[in-house]
Formats: sequence, structure tokens, C-alpha cells
Amino acid sequence: MAQEFRLPDLGEGLTEAELVSWAVEVGQTVELNQILGEVETAKALVELPSPYSGVVEELLVPVGSTVPVGTPIIRIEPDPGAEEPPADKSVLVGYGPVAPAASKRARRRAVQPPESDTAPSDTAPSDATPSKTRPDASPAARIAARELGVDLSAVTGTGPSGAVTKDDVHTYAQSPRRAPMSSSERETRTPIRSVRKQTAAAVVRSAFTAPHVTEFVTVDVTRSVKLLRRLRKLPEFEGLSVTALSLVSKAMIVALRENPSLNASWDEENQEIVTKHYINLGIAVATPRGLMVPNVKDAQSLSLLELCRAITDLTAAARSGKTEPAHLTGGTVSITNVGVFGVDTGTPILNPGESAIVCLGSITRRPWVHRDELAMRWVTTLSVSFDHRVVDGEQGSRFLSSLASMLRNPAALLAHL
Repeated sequence: MAQEFRLPDLGEGLTEAELVSWAVEVGQTVELNQILGEVETAKALVELPSPYSGVVEELLVPVGSTVPVGTPIIRIEPDPGAEEPPADKSVLVGYGPVAPAASKRARRRAVQPPESDTAPSDTAPSDATPSKTRPDASPAARIAARELGVDLSAVTGTGPSGAVTKDDVHTYAQSPRRAPMSSSERETRTPIRSVRKQTAAAVVRSAFTAPHVTEFVTVDVTRSVKLLRRLRKLPEFEGLSVTALSLVSKAMIVALRENPSLNASWDEENQEIVTKHYINLGIAVATPRGLMVPNVKDAQSLSLLELCRAITDLTAAARSGKTEPAHLTGGTVSITNVGVFGVDTGTPILNPGESAIVCLGSITRRPWVHRDELAMRWVTTLSVSFDHRVVDGEQGSRFLSSLASMLRNPAALLAHL
């Protein structure tokens, strides 16, 4: 009897996911733990391993569909002598015995449908769209292609075995050889799904719930710039992202010790202010899927070296779509760096459930009065947005002033590095 595989509970309160791609086709034999396809939640791109071995009887959900957890997505006719799968299939990974060793890329290549321009078998779902052979591409490349309107079959891959990479997609999108738009392509409509949908809902909820206040300070950070240059030369920091963001993050952690109201939240139901005695530091990351804010857990216990390593790992995972759901919830305070785009500063919107977010602007050389003389110095503008229900103007000002002071003279920060 055919078994239906339902979309598993992906954890962390997620209730739905979008089917990004199928890695199998109707009539294909699959093994336990073989990758069936990929789904994209509001937080991450996730591969779905098969809980059964057998033959794919029907693909129940077409690519691009967003379905609730528990929805049947594929039907598999089990092998007669196959081992029974575990009764609890709510866990996403680890079904059944360990599959034979093989790289993810190799498994994907092994399950590609044969090259053919014919439509899928008539046993496929009636609402599935006939398509040509699925190009070999990384998940990040597929996401970038959807957002940029690029046909993956037209892109030359430079990845392993000719797979299309995200960089290949961006290079193709910027290539003058692309066919010009026809007169009918005056507009492009992009469905709002996953991360962008989640972000849109979150910022609207935050903007119209928490009374935002933003304050600014412009500060000479020449000494901090020199400190970062010295740190980058140390062997301990080799290969890590030793940036102004890392240093400002560490200064934030120190400043919050004396200004804990910015590491708190407003409990509307109980009419209480909840002050956190731990810091889960959110790092805003621009990714091909949209803005994500993964957080460094218990950042208050990390040295600068450990913080740099955590930020490096966290941002790399976010940009590749592999952030663990646990790192996308439970943040207590955040930082965003608009300076990487050459922007002086900004007025960021709070993450729901948080009371403060710091914005780091571009660091540029400007004429500045230093020791009563005009000199060229490295200068930046910092801002902090906070929830005025939780944070008074005095508390927000003291926090921002403390942060600026440590960056102006990082000697005060050295004891905490």
C-alpha cells in the first residue's frame, strides 16, 4: 500500500513551507534518507530526506506551492521487504538507518530525471506544470534565479560537475548578452513568500505596536580602526570576520550591563517589562532570500575572538540558507550595519519582542577637531532605535553615549575583549 509523506513539523513554531524543488520524479526508485526535495520556510532552506524506500507513485504538491505542516506532499509505494519506518516522523532528519555515504551534490545528481523535453508522466499531479530537465544548481542559485528572473537552463555553471552557483546566476543577470525585455515586459510581479513575507509582517507589526524613538551620535573611531588593524594581524583571528560590526557588537554587550532596559521586552498580556539577564545578539544579514536576523546565543559570555567566530559562522549560514531555526528566534537585542552600503546611518525598526536595535553607519575619513586642531579622522554615526514603553530617553541616551565612548577610546573596552 502506498505511503504518503506529509510535510514534517520543521520546529520553532513554523507552520508552513514552500516547496522549492523536487529531486525525484514519478516512477523513480528511492532509498531511505535519500533527498526527495527542498522546502523553504520563513527562516531556512531545508532538504527533505525520504522516510521510505520504494517507488515514487505521485508528487502531490507542485513546485512553488506553500503548504501547511502535515500536508501530504509525495506518495511512495514501499518495497515489499523494506524495513518499517519509525512511527514518529515529526523529526525532519534522521529517518531510518543511515544511508550509504555520498555527498549531497552526488545524491542530487543521482536523482536527476533523464534528459528529455517531454512533459512529466500523466500520473503526476494535474496542476503540475510540464517542464524540461531540471538544471543542476545549488539551492542558493535557485533562490537567486527566482528573485532575478533568470532561467537556470540558460546559465553556464562553474560549480562541481558544472552545477550552477549563486555567483553564476548574478553574473548572468548582469551580463549584457541577456535578451532585452520585450514590449510586454513592462512590469515584473514577484510573489511574496518565505523570508520576505515573514519580514514584511514582522516590521509592520513592530512599527504599529512599539512606539519607536531613534537617537544618533557621530563619533571619532580612529583608535578603534587602528585596533581592528592590529587584531587582524593576530594568528588567532585568521579567517574570521574582524570588522567594525564585531567591535561594536562587543561594545554593545558591555554597555548593556549598565543599561539593561535595552535588553528587555514588553509583555502586553501581563503588562510587565521582562528584563533579560542574557544577551542573544541579533545580527541583521542581507541574503538572497531577504533580510534575516539570526542571533548569537549568550553573547554576554563570549570573548571578542569567540564573538567574531560566531558572527562569521552565523552570517555565512544565513547567506547560504542553512541557518538553524533555533538561531532565528529568541533574540533580545540587535545590530544592523548599513555602513557596508556606504550609508551614513539609519532608523531601523525593532525586531518584534525586542526593545532596541543599534545601527552602524559607514566609517569614513572626515575633517575632525582632534586635540584642538583640524585633522583627518575616521568617523562614523551610530544610532539606536528603542521601544519607548520600555526604555526612557535618559536610558537610551546613556547607552548610546557609553557605546560611543568605548569606540572613541577602546582602551576602556580592552578589559572585556
